[in-house]
Amino acid sequence: MLLSLKVSNCFIYHSEVEFTMQANMHYKRFPNNVAAAEGVNVLKTAVLFGPNNSGKTNFFNILKALKGIMLGQGGALQSNLFSDDPVVEVSVSFLEGGAENLFAFQYDVRKREYVYERFAEISRDKHKNVKTTDLFVRDSLKKRYAAEDAGLAAAMLVAARNNILVYLVDTEAFPCLKRIKDRMIAFASRLDLVDMNRIPMKKTIEMLKASEEKQRKVANFVRNADLYLDNFKYLTDEEFRLIQDAQSAADGKTQEQLPPIGAPLIEMLHLASVYKGVTVPSIMFDSTGTKKMAALASYVLDALENGRILVIDELDSSLHFRLTRAIIALFNNELNRHAQLIATVHDVSLMDCRTLFRKEQIWFTHKDREDAYLYSLAEFTTEKTGVRGSSTLIEKYRKGAFGALPEPDLFESLLEVTQDG
Repeated sequence: MLLSLKVSNCFIYHSEVEFTMQANMHYKRFPNNVAAAEGVNVLKTAVLFGPNNSGKTNFFNILKALKGIMLGQGGALQSNLFSDDPVVEVSVSFLEGGAENLFAFQYDVRKREYVYERFAEISRDKHKNVKTTDLFVRDSLKKRYAAEDAGLAAAMLVAARNNILVYLVDTEAFPCLKRIKDRMIAFASRLDLVDMNRIPMKKTIEMLKASEEKQRKVANFVRNADLYLDNFKYLTDEEFRLIQDAQSAADGKTQEQLPPIGAPLIEMLHLASVYKGVTVPSIMFDSTGTKKMAALASYVLDALENGRILVIDELDSSLHFRLTRAIIALFNNELNRHAQLIATVHDVSLMDCRTLFRKEQIWFTHKDREDAYLYSLAEFTTEKTGVRGSSTLIEKYRKGAFGALPEPDLFESLLEVTQDG
């Protein structure tokens, strides 16, 4: 599970910002929104609000890059465009391998080198005292190379810096490093990143083709979303041909030769929705929102079943607000013990601490001429701002109490257009 992410001089963020999924147990509302694991109380969901171009998608892209780096596939990290400093700093803490882990690095985007790396284990005693144990530190800037294995410390001196350490040194020779690599891969492999404006249908198609049980789960999810569907399925070749023949007969003309089975278009055409007993191609008859729900179904089901971390950019894109709330409620439910959902959204109806979220689950992105910011609603305390967990937040947000509001001034454009006419 993801515990925290800290970055500085990265994409839109110049100063250090920190996002955390660790729950504040002094806050008593909605205990089901919290999972207890390895002595840590972890939030199951979080949402990020903010104007366009204020850092929400950048946050998504940082996690996407981090996943690639931890899997040895590289990641497209960028330093802040308005800074002369080429060194990006990233730190992530996560639960994996029965332990809390901390991985931090600094990456020089000009030299394309990892100039600093640190991996540590964090433990807590019965009194909640925190102890951090470094497993290795590789700091080429300060010429510090330390590890619990002296041989590994020596290897770091001669290792290249074009990748993180676990992909530069033979981990079989160093059990400590192999354990670290295994944890990184396990965590990053469970991180699913989905852009709702470009969500692929591939995962849902694979699940529909895998087994009758998985097909049933996907169909139930889509049908239970109250989309007026009787069923949603992947047609067999024979079923597909029958529909082709029926369509050809209805049109009164010969069906054109289609690409070989397995082509992407054919895969999409095999998806079918059933309305009042009539089977129709989903690609032709379903709305954009229905198609997005069908594509999202496999990610949600996989996350809940296998304890994955689902990060969605623009979750509410083309979805009715009640569908978005229902998806969030699935992850907040007490039956979910390991899966997490993190999403960027615009729908202010989701800014709800009365029935949906704890305060620390609501986050904001904000940008001004100086910097970009990432902060939690939990920072607006009752004592300082009068914002309680039971407060009605939407009106306060509209009035600018939390920042993170755009200030459009489009009237000048109207004047230009009308004057030019």
